[in-house]
Amino acid sequence: MYGKLIAPEIEELIAHRDFATIRDVFVEWSPVDLAELVSDLREESRAVVFRLLPKDIAAETFSYCDLETQQELLHDMAKEEVATILNDMSPDDRTQLFEDLPGNVVSELINSLSAEERAIALTLLNYPEDSVGRLMTPDYVIIKRHWTVQQALDHIRNYGKDSETLNLLYVTEHGTLIDEIRIREILLSPPDALVEDLMDFKAESLLVTDDQETAVQLFKKLDRFAIPVVDADRKLLGIITIDDVLDVAEEQATEEIQKFGGMEALEEPYTATPLQEVIRKRAIWLMVLFIGELLTATALGFFEHQLDRAVILTLFLPLIISSGGNSGSQAATLIVRAMALGEVGLHEWWFVLRRELVSGLSLGVILAVLGVIRIIGWNAVFGTYGDHYILVALTVGFSLIGVVMFGTITGSMLPFLMKRLGLDPATSSAPFVATLVDVTGIVIYFTIATMLLTGVLL
Repeated sequence: MYGKLIAPEIEELIAHRDFATIRDVFVEWSPVDLAELVSDLREESRAVVFRLLPKDIAAETFSYCDLETQQELLHDMAKEEVATILNDMSPDDRTQLFEDLPGNVVSELINSLSAEERAIALTLLNYPEDSVGRLMTPDYVIIKRHWTVQQALDHIRNYGKDSETLNLLYVTEHGTLIDEIRIREILLSPPDALVEDLMDFKAESLLVTDDQETAVQLFKKLDRFAIPVVDADRKLLGIITIDDVLDVAEEQATEEIQKFGGMEALEEPYTATPLQEVIRKRAIWLMVLFIGELLTATALGFFEHQLDRAVILTLFLPLIISSGGNSGSQAATLIVRAMALGEVGLHEWWFVLRRELVSGLSLGVILAVLGVIRIIGWNAVFGTYGDHYILVALTVGFSLIGVVMFGTITGSMLPFLMKRLGLDPATSSAPFVATLVDVTGIVIYFTIATMLLTGVLL
């Protein structure tokens, strides 16, 4: 394989119209490597490279390109070239491309397909946007239960070339899925053995109307390369392969991370999203969080009298509220991720609450001990906190216990509340939890200070 400097060299070969050398260079390249190279080329050179590739390699390379590169190629290539690539693309990759393009562009591209491919494209696009039907491909191999192994092998040789995968073969009867058989069982069985003798009737499947998250969970559970897709009558409609499910899982994880960071999820990759769209999606949540933080200022104003009389309390205020926010963010992260992995369901909220109560108390005590040691030790050396340093230390210690417990419980229960309301648990993002705990932390801190320091410092 050629190094990273190959892109400028290809540009130079194109400039000298040395197309024969370019073809020779690309002979041993995989479609994945070609797609990476194409993205590094200037826009005007990309279409040239695609014209030099065999049509099947061009279609596969196109499917590995990022959306921005795909859109540029569709714009730069002739209609006949676009039609050839789209017709040779796998149906699931083509559907994914159509989902990301404007409706008027999709209509034009569908009309450029052959009658057979157009029918497949329209069928897949007719399923709900986030359904399993959008991910499946009709390219698979069917065998019959009454065939011999030799007949099955002959059928694979004749019709398996265009299949998405040959790892699994599907046994059907009048279009209904009966079973699936691994190719290794066929290869290791005597030629005269019957397919029916290899069946165990344990084929797992997905409904075409299932949401894509269901597909991700089933692939994770079964550890499979492909899963068949059926309708309500168990008629085999297509298969989903692991590469498409990994894309969905990545999109879901990205969306959750972005929401958890305190912003709306981006619908396109960061580099492909217009700057004004990035600003809009970030500004909405920032304004919500800013309004929440105004409550913090209100809470501080309510305790202005205590602050005037005991300025020393302000020294520990960042320590108190940050500890609560950190503990809440930790809890929220753990629970949201556990929900995403299917480890925790709505019915387990009481188990989580009890667990986080103990965790919050333990963590609060640990931080409280550190805080008390810090105040007592610092006062012993520098005399910073005056004669009532023990009471100040106790105020900080009890406040840390209360705030950390509140943060932990809030962070762990908010995802359950969001899910119960039909919202995405990731919406209870770390900044949102931290903002809520900031306000409550001030109230807890000054309430305890009032109880312990009234008549002494207050």
